[in-house]
Amino acid sequence: MSIQLLVILVPVLFGLMGFALDLGRLYLIRGELNEAANAMALAAASQLIGTASSLDNATAAANQSIDNTNGIGNKYNFGSLPINQTTGDLVSTVATPSFFAAVADASAGGSGGGADGTTAHQVQINISADAPLLFWGILSVGQSRKTSIAAQALAGLSAPLCVACGMEPFAVAAIDSSDTTNFGFGDPTAGNLYTFAFECSGIPPPTALAGALLSYGILNRYDAANATLDESQQLYRDGAGGLFASTDPNPTGSSVPVGCVGQNDASEVIWASSSPNLCTTAAPVAVVDALCGLYSRFDNANPPGACSTNVTDFTDLSAAYLPDTDVTTGQTDLYTSYLGNGRRVITVAVVDTLQLAVTGTMTVLGFRQFFLEPNADGTFLDPGDQNGRFVAMYIGNPVPVKQGYFDDHFALGCSVAAGPGKVVLHQ
Repeated sequence: MSIQLLVILVPVLFGLMGFALDLGRLYLIRGELNEAANAMALAAASQLIGTASSLDNATAAANQSIDNTNGIGNKYNFGSLPINQTTGDLVSTVATPSFFAAVADASAGGSGGGADGTTAHQVQINISADAPLLFWGILSVGQSRKTSIAAQALAGLSAPLCVACGMEPFAVAAIDSSDTTNFGFGDPTAGNLYTFAFECSGIPPPTALAGALLSYGILNRYDAANATLDESQQLYRDGAGGLFASTDPNPTGSSVPVGCVGQNDASEVIWASSSPNLCTTAAPVAVVDALCGLYSRFDNANPPGACSTNVTDFTDLSAAYLPDTDVTTGQTDLYTSYLGNGRRVITVAVVDTLQLAVTGTMTVLGFRQFFLEPNADGTFLDPGDQNGRFVAMYIGNPVPVKQGYFDDHFALGCSVAAGPGKVVLHQ
């Protein structure tokens, strides 16, 4: 009788021990795989910028998070087993990323995606891995001593943002404010070029380098309380990498953080030291500082002399901002043929009217993106240009901004139907 009881109790005992140990391990492994899938999806989504090479770049970015060449790739089973590798009889695989134009397409259950690089805004990652069984492996139901665990993540572009953070502090006036999709800048796929020229007064107006002339101003984001960077460094940094977060108040008095710009914010003013001059005189030094930052997106090894002269500690500061990986795609090429990492894309504020006086206020209508171009002869923009000119192509809003809010977070009455989003994790 005791032997029969033992025969009955041993499997029960192993089963209960399996619940205590094996089940806990399975939940742990599922969590590790979920985290790995999330990291891959977010990395891939950040590379979906509307170019033909976006899918390749997104796939490469996703795979970097599981690359264990230096021992830092995401792992599972208490962080001991590399993902997408075979270890003993335990196999883990990562399916080829699936790309979709919209979240609804992915939610519909399409396994292969189908969106190309110019239309993909969402990416789905699927991971499966064998989890080892200890006590359950002794039972007949676990004779293989392993079981498969799956994880899935979907990330991509969010809804259009009401507040964009980390964007560039440039502002242009809408050509057609009634056109809430493109503000009169034209079809974003048509390759429309604009010569950005710093706002000035009098005649003759600046001459266009290519395309139509588009006046711009610099939004005031001077953080006077910053004890680390002076004004020239802040202008350079904002031109080189976009606005930076700070706990100091917005100099405009707006509730929107100093590192952000909000749609419908009617308190925007131009940077005080960038007060416009006559068109026949040189642009303010503040403009040169900001354009030196833009120049770094093409080259930081051979900067114009005006940059090292005007920007404090320029050598140390410029080393932090590497140029784009593609500086050759030119004015005759469409944006979709661009092969770079997004450094040449700038997000600007579109305002109702561009003010010439530092006390004049502007209302932000939305955000749109332009693609920085080299000059027609292949040289790069000149920060010392008398009118602060550079050429850029209008591309709409295909590139995720660094951060922001897609709700009316600061009660500005925002209701936006078009514009750039940010990378978010959907599931």
